[in-house]
Amino acid sequence: MFATLRALRALVLLLGFYLLSLLVLAGLAALDVSLLEYVHGYAAFKLVGLTVLLAVPVVRGLLMLRTPRGEDPPGIEVTEADEPRLWALVREVAAEAGTRAPGRILLTDEVNAAVGEEARLLGLLPGPRRLVLGVPLLTGLSEARLRAVLGHEYGHFTGGDTRLSALVVRGRVQIGRVVGRFHESARKKAAEEHDRQEEAAAKRIAKGKQPHAIDTGRAGATYRAMAWLYTQYGKLYLRASLATAREQEFAADRTAVRIAGRDATASALRELPVLADRHQFYLACYATLGLSAGTMPPRGEFFGGFGRMLAAREEQLAEMRAELPVREVSPYDSHPPIAERVRRIEALPADGRPAGAGGSALALLSDPERTLARLEDVCLEDWVLELPRAADWSGLLDAAMAERTSAARTPLQQALGEYTGQPPTVETLLGIMDDGRLWRVAERLPLSEEASAATGRAFHAFVRPLLTESLRTMVLAELSARSLLRWEFSWSQPASVRLPALTADTDADPAPVLAAALSAAVADRPDTAPLRALLERAATQPV
Repeated sequence: MFATLRALRALVLLLGFYLLSLLVLAGLAALDVSLLEYVHGYAAFKLVGLTVLLAVPVVRGLLMLRTPRGEDPPGIEVTEADEPRLWALVREVAAEAGTRAPGRILLTDEVNAAVGEEARLLGLLPGPRRLVLGVPLLTGLSEARLRAVLGHEYGHFTGGDTRLSALVVRGRVQIGRVVGRFHESARKKAAEEHDRQEEAAAKRIAKGKQPHAIDTGRAGATYRAMAWLYTQYGKLYLRASLATAREQEFAADRTAVRIAGRDATASALRELPVLADRHQFYLACYATLGLSAGTMPPRGEFFGGFGRMLAAREEQLAEMRAELPVREVSPYDSHPPIAERVRRIEALPADGRPAGAGGSALALLSDPERTLARLEDVCLEDWVLELPRAADWSGLLDAAMAERTSAARTPLQQALGEYTGQPPTVETLLGIMDDGRLWRVAERLPLSEEASAATGRAFHAFVRPLLTESLRTMVLAELSARSLLRWEFSWSQPASVRLPALTADTDADPAPVLAAALSAAVADRPDTAPLRALLERAATQPV
């Protein structure tokens, strides 16, 4: 019953586009007929030409007979022979949902799950079905939570949502094309008017006259008016169709609860935004860490390290799950807020089924390591795949940080280079300090108005933090260039630098020793002796 009503609503919205277009064409024709009684000759020809030009985008939109087919995202299509356990779960959940299982499964590199159906005759006849599963999603979900996700997706099948999408998508594309063509015609008209006025201005200048200011504001106004008309209907179409989409999400959640249980479904919904957020963090801070140094993680680890990071940060993830994301609600949202969906599910009576904590659903794959490696081949660009691979994550971190420290350009280096006209090396800076000219260099640092107005020790106090941090970066770059610096890799916290021994006591922590030497170097009366001694000592010590 509800599916029939949604189908009728989608059909009415699509027919509204055709009705609007027919009314526009009828209005243009009526305008021609009424005005031609009073307009003749060249003026009549121009009038008819204008209405024909306005009618062309509308007619082309009406004659779009086929709904565009969505292309497969980059991924690995797996057969039942490839992944028997995954396929068994997919078919089992489909049977519990009371719907036909998908005919294809595509594994991708995103934190996402989606179903699609290539329905025919505007969704009246069923078609081949497809399930898209992100490998990072399998990595972060337990099997019980994956069942909830699959149950939700199959809820779109049982509700007829995937078949109705053909109607909805067709309407969106047709309206978008008509609006786009009117805007394109308006831009073309404005460009022609700009060229005409520019040519007229050049002629006036050649005659010694003052040119008129170029104004194309009115050019293409008719096209923009037509675009505005269809844009307003497009907004109505989107608001109505997306309101239906949000209702479909709630209905699909109910299917998930029926199949996997209240707690497993709620916990899966809590997990999804956390996984999406942490996956972006992982890609930025781990997977692509070595790209600037021209180095890739070991084979299969570009996507494979995500699971290890999740395991190491479980305490942080628990805190994130407890705080549901809050966002501003818009009538153009395709999904209801996660918080509202979780609230509705958790308000249901308990059904005795557990939330389903446990091992990763990635274990459903026959050979996860092989799949992770194959995923790199189909999802990464060729130039990335051609980069050399680090032996391990620690080696990748060392290569990346060596490149970053050598490429770093601190404010102090910039000021030093401007002051001396020479390469801003540590040795040059130490010489400047020994000569008592550090504070002259500091005057060239980017400073606030308050710092620039200060003098004496007050000025020193303003610039000392920046001097200290810049000097530390330069010293680390110097040690890295001598291959004396190593970095501690961690899945649970930011990387930390591992300094070489800086004193005779090789068991002493070198960090406070370096900090003291830096403080002495940027004191009111700079003393470079401790820092020079540390650099000389470091050169003779193994890392």
